[in-house]
Amino acid sequence: MNRIHLDHAATTPLAAEVLEQMLPYLTTTQGNPSSVHESGRDARSAVDAARDRIAAVLGCAQREIVFTGSGTEADNLALRGVLERWGPERGRHVVVSAIEHDAILETARHLEDAGAATLTVIGCDRDCRVTPESVAAAVGADTVFVSVMFVNNETGAVQDVAGIAEAVHRRNPRTLVHTDAVQALGRLPLEPQELGVDLLSISAHKIYGPKGVGALWVRHGVALAAQSTGGGQERNRRSATENVAGIVGFAAAAELTERVRVAETEGQEALCARLVAAVALQVPGAIITALGAPKAAGFATFAIPGVRSDVLLAALDMDGVEASAGSACASGAPLPSHVLRAMGYPDDLAAGALRCTTGRSTTSADIDAAASVIAGAVERIRDRIGANATAVSR
Repeated sequence: MNRIHLDHAATTPLAAEVLEQMLPYLTTTQGNPSSVHESGRDARSAVDAARDRIAAVLGCAQREIVFTGSGTEADNLALRGVLERWGPERGRHVVVSAIEHDAILETARHLEDAGAATLTVIGCDRDCRVTPESVAAAVGADTVFVSVMFVNNETGAVQDVAGIAEAVHRRNPRTLVHTDAVQALGRLPLEPQELGVDLLSISAHKIYGPKGVGALWVRHGVALAAQSTGGGQERNRRSATENVAGIVGFAAAAELTERVRVAETEGQEALCARLVAAVALQVPGAIITALGAPKAAGFATFAIPGVRSDVLLAALDMDGVEASAGSACASGAPLPSHVLRAMGYPDDLAAGALRCTTGRSTTSADIDAAASVIAGAVERIRDRIGANATAVSR
């Protein structure tokens, strides 16, 4: 079966060019970057060069890049690191949006439950938009940290992060603003200084790089409490032996994705528009989510009445189409999407979320075939539910 991968927001395949640059550090160059001998120095040189390359893509200083093991770890380091370092001095109030990735939202709730923070969760509108005014209105004298993601991982809705950062800093100049930009890298221009934020998270495996490596951009002058201590790597901000091959792959992927970003954006937008139109035509009642928001390229997202996401995804998988309900971290759980619920969708619709995300390998033929598979799967599920309901009523 020729499988159609429409889950590129969950992960992307490793690009051949990226693998080629990683291979020496998986085979012949085996030194620990903290060792002083020749192979250690070679590994250190590779890490330093990769940091410079990523900094060039982001338009920032290399010292502002902290390598982590994932985007989730970068988010946690931002939130926990700021709260632990600055909370006693500036206050323990944290503001996040209701549509954040669980790496932020659930971490903030955990910190509140543990008594380490007070939390305000800001809602969004029906199109998954969070306004700068609503975020700033929640900021007080004791607000130490604000986080609003740049591109929502479930709907692709783009937030006005620059406007949010400006409004928050105007309200309280000491509040630190973070954005999870994991889904933005490769889809939008991404320069942290231009956004006006203080911290920004990215990840390699969303841009055709390797899994297991991410980064946190930390504006120069912002101190963090390390959440992993020991060897003092990453300027004492994240102790652990660096993943040399992964970091080199991250740099290669970042350069490649920036080089092709504009051309790829046009192609992904056209493919998603084709899929949205086909699903709207072939699936009765299908709702296109976040339709009124600016949307990152590569996202076609729906709420399908009369089906449950986990059942639909299983049916699609059997027919060779790989999609998701939202975050890959949670898509195995048959729960209503917290993002769609925040957007005001009732649980029966939020439980029918479908996220299709295209990538470099996606073709128009893939889109047409996937739309047909989606329509057929929805029809079968609805027919089965209807038959079961009839049987029960008898």
